[in-house]
Amino acid sequence: MSETPDGVRGPASAESLACEPTRSAFGATRRPALSRRRMLGLGALGLIAVGAAASVAVPILPAFAADYPTWDDVQRAKGNEAAKAAEVTRIQNLIQQLAANVARTQAAAEAAAAEFFAAEEAFFAAAARADDLQAQADAQAAEAAAASTRAGRVASQLYRSGGDDTSLELFFSGSPDGAEDLLGKLGTMDKVLERNRETFAGAVTARNNAQSLSDQAAVARDERDRLKQEAEQKMIASQEAALAAQAALDEQAEYIVVLEAQLAALQDATAQTVAGYQAGVEARRRAEEEARRRAAEEARRRAEEAARQNQNNGGGNASPPGQPSGSGWARPSGGRVTGRYGNRAQICTPGYGCTGYHYGTDMASGWGGGIFAAGSGRVTYAGSYGQFGNQIRVDHGGGITTTYSHCSSFLVGYGTNVSAGQLIAREGDTGLVQGAHLHFEVHQGSSRINPESFMAARGVGI
Repeated sequence: MSETPDGVRGPASAESLACEPTRSAFGATRRPALSRRRMLGLGALGLIAVGAAASVAVPILPAFAADYPTWDDVQRAKGNEAAKAAEVTRIQNLIQQLAANVARTQAAAEAAAAEFFAAEEAFFAAAARADDLQAQADAQAAEAAAASTRAGRVASQLYRSGGDDTSLELFFSGSPDGAEDLLGKLGTMDKVLERNRETFAGAVTARNNAQSLSDQAAVARDERDRLKQEAEQKMIASQEAALAAQAALDEQAEYIVVLEAQLAALQDATAQTVAGYQAGVEARRRAEEEARRRAAEEARRRAEEAARQNQNNGGGNASPPGQPSGSGWARPSGGRVTGRYGNRAQICTPGYGCTGYHYGTDMASGWGGGIFAAGSGRVTYAGSYGQFGNQIRVDHGGGITTTYSHCSSFLVGYGTNVSAGQLIAREGDTGLVQGAHLHFEVHQGSSRINPESFMAARGVGI
């Protein structure tokens, strides 16, 4: 979309900043300190779950296949120096290959995401041009019709009056016989006829302009449709790259801790046993599971607190986050609105061009806050999307799609069927932003429409 680094919407106050929040506007929006492992997890492109009803077949292939050593292999190698050295080299190579595969697949995913972003930007621009040309064509056609009607009425009146001579007779009926008055009325009649000829000529010109603009609009729609297909292909390629990158990351996460512990066991010259290292791996796994549980609980607590603050601080008309209304739609965030859909001061960013329009609604509840599906549907994209960082898209059917950008992590993946109000992601600051928030968009066909108006029509206050 033509949004640049989520920037300021013009000379408004700090409280009305759009996708580039200040520290005061967002409070605790920055991410907490991350361990290396957690950074890898949060930097991932999402939890991948391909649904059986997927309309596009996206193959999930192992990012990196290797014959990993077992703890029995390590135990046997410790008793022989040559075997131990060989096993050390083998494990070191595996660790390096895992890291290289993660780097390679993530770079490919980023490149594919950038191509997808550029292709869809071109599609949206072409769609806007086609709509604009058609609107101009419709306006010219309306002008041609109105001018033709005006000219036709005069011509019809002249015809019904019996032609110019009879018209003049009727025109002069009951008038003074003075020469000066007669000449004046003749001049007036000439002006009427001349004006009618000009009106008719204007109608012809407007009709020709309408036809020309209609032809241009048809060409623009063909280009729009071509670019739409190209953007869809780029989206599929980007999703495949995201899946490959996630597979590589998952494989690394699955094996790296064990490999590092096995390497340490082989290189340990003390009497510590292999079983001790193996037990350490299990203890670390349990600790990480507990840390994830606590982080999820804290994120849930922050989301609930943000929702309460939103309703207490000028957000009285806002619906509770994640709670579907009678229409089956739900507010996607508990955060307060920090940027609205519409015009703003032009912002230019290297690599993304310039824009003066904000195509979504920004809501901020703090880093890690909950992001909820606005309606029931199917996840058609979960990956990186240019300046918007990590993005999830949900297709709701009927030409309606919602997007959720700047996520710190995904809780659902490509192909997942979600319900309205379901927790699908965590708020973050991925992409070009200064603070954590959700950038929420609604797409209707080839247009990006006002999310607040769309949700309000469904009984949901943003």
